[in-house]
Amino acid sequence: MKDLAPSIYRQRLVIEGFPAQPISDLSIKRYLKQLSIVTGMHPLIEPITHKSDKFGWAGWIHWETSGAHFYAWEEPMLFFSVDIYTCKAFSPETTVDFTRKFFNASKIESREF
Repeated sequence: MKDLAPSIYRQRLVIEGFPAQPISDLSIKRYLKQLSIVTGMHPLIEPITHKSDKFGWAGWIHWETSGAHFYAWEEPMLFFSVDIYTCKAFSPETTVDFTRKFFNASKIESREF
């Protein structure tokens, strides 16, 4: 993919894994608040969550330097996916390690691009 805006810094990280237990609305909000601290981002709003009867929980936080989306499933398995998009550098390793510990994930994968 050609970088159409090389003068604008962008960093993306996707983290997915299997949590130890179902993820609640409160857990998503706590995670996104703490994720802001771990990544050094400045939140512009409190985390927002919503539950789809068909697909489960989703959450979002808006940072001054972009934001993060969170998705959690209970069916067909316990699973989560986090999409982080920023215009400010952060440590992917620290972020993945924090996420693994926060959800006590039995397996976790990530990809930066």
